[in-house]
Amino acid sequence: MKTNFCRFDGSKKFSYKKFNTGGESEEYDRKKIEKEMQKNINKMKNYQDRFYADGKEAFLVIFQAMDAGGKDGAIKHVMSGIDPQGVRVTSFKKPSVEELSHDYLWRIAKALPKRGEIGILNRSYYEEVLVSKVHELYKFQNLPQRCLTRDIIKQRYEQIADFEKYLWQNGITIVKFMLCISKEEQKRRFIKRIEDSSKNWKLSEQDINERKYWEAYMEAYQKAVNKTSTKYAPWYVVPADKKWYARGFVLQVILNIFEKINPKYPRFSKNKKSKLDDYKKILQSEKK
Repeated sequence: MKTNFCRFDGSKKFSYKKFNTGGESEEYDRKKIEKEMQKNINKMKNYQDRFYADGKEAFLVIFQAMDAGGKDGAIKHVMSGIDPQGVRVTSFKKPSVEELSHDYLWRIAKALPKRGEIGILNRSYYEEVLVSKVHELYKFQNLPQRCLTRDIIKQRYEQIADFEKYLWQNGITIVKFMLCISKEEQKRRFIKRIEDSSKNWKLSEQDINERKYWEAYMEAYQKAVNKTSTKYAPWYVVPADKKWYARGFVLQVILNIFEKINPKYPRFSKNKKSKLDDYKKILQSEKK
């Protein structure tokens, strides 16, 4: 499955007005992609087992999207079958009183994966240059006046890029997904949530009200992608109008990264190997 056309690493610019949220037309074979997904899940199980055993670096996966963009479903399907011991999923909602008393990266730092672990962030520090930018929420944060300048969002782009560079330089591989759906597709999914009683809980009045800011959000996403796309922390803007396409796309990107990392099981020295042989003899000599 092709993925590079949606990769942004600073070498090209993202334009939401030119982006096709439906994906590549030649890859609309759902059965083929879902069959490929199952093969890729099995491959990823093996890579994740080796990654966990190797324990040399961590893997941070960030998901951002508009409401009903498909983050939860993508995480659930892409990570299905993987050993939960090596995966940590953290969902970020409206900051708590305690979180607001710290800098905006504080709550993120606590959720970073340890070596050998995959850390998945369902929303992230990017909310500070998305929802906070659109609604100017930073004006209500308890910050000293010197911080509340007209450059505050520009500074946060720089802070985020610096933070991601710091993570990369300290052994954390980073990939960021923006699941991009059309306004019409969001409307369709909202109506489906209304018509399906088992999904009513997923919809709120705020979800409906936020649609009025669609263009402002798209511009905020475009700016965030273009300001923070780097080779060490690339963005993948995922065509997400078709959930199965988006899930197959995300899985393929993650698998590609694992193949590049190519983790290995730890290798024992000759001395340790000989000890293993000794352990085997001891176990075999035990009386039944």
